[in-house]
Amino acid sequence: MIGGKLEKALNKQLNMELFSAYLYVAMAAFFEHKGLNGFANWMRIQAREEMDHATKFYTYIHDVGGRVELEAIAKPPVDFKSPLAVFEDALAHEQTVTKSIYKLMDLALAESHHATSTFLQWFVTEQVEEEKVADEIVKRLQLVDSSPEGLFMIDREMALRQYTPAADSAAAT
Repeated sequence: MIGGKLEKALNKQLNMELFSAYLYVAMAAFFEHKGLNGFANWMRIQAREEMDHATKFYTYIHDVGGRVELEAIAKPPVDFKSPLAVFEDALAHEQTVTKSIYKLMDLALAESHHATSTFLQWFVTEQVEEEKVADEIVKRLQLVDSSPEGLFMIDREMALRQYTPAADSAAAT
C-alpha cells in the first residue's frame, strides 16, 4: 500500500509526463507546419516515449494500491522563434522533469518506500539520456546557426529516428 503524500506526488508526475507528451506533439506540429518533417518525426517519437513514461506511472500507481487521478493538461505553446528555440525549450523542460523525478525519489526514500525508489531508478537513468540528447541537438543547432543547409542536414538526420519501446519496459511497469 502507498501513503497519501507519495500517491499524490506520483499522480503529479504522471500528469507531468502527459504534459510532456502534449508539449512534444505541439513541437512536432510546429515543425510540420514549417516543412521540417525530420524534426517533426523526432518530436512525435519523443511524444510516444513520454506517453510510455506516463503509462509506467499509471500502472505503478495501481500496482501499489493507489488511485490514479488525472488533472487538466495545460495548453502547450504553439509558436516558437526557431528550431533552436524549440530544442532549448525541450532541454529546459527535461531539466524540469529531472528535478521533479529527483524530488519524488527523495520523498520515496524519506518514506522508506523501497518499491517506489526502485521503480523511480529507471526514470533517474532515463532523464540523464533525455537531457544529454536534447543538449546535443541544441549544440548542433547552435553550430549551424542560420545556415539553411546545416538545418536541412540535421532535419534529414532527425527523420531517421525510429520509435523503440524501452527494453526493460516490463520491469519498470
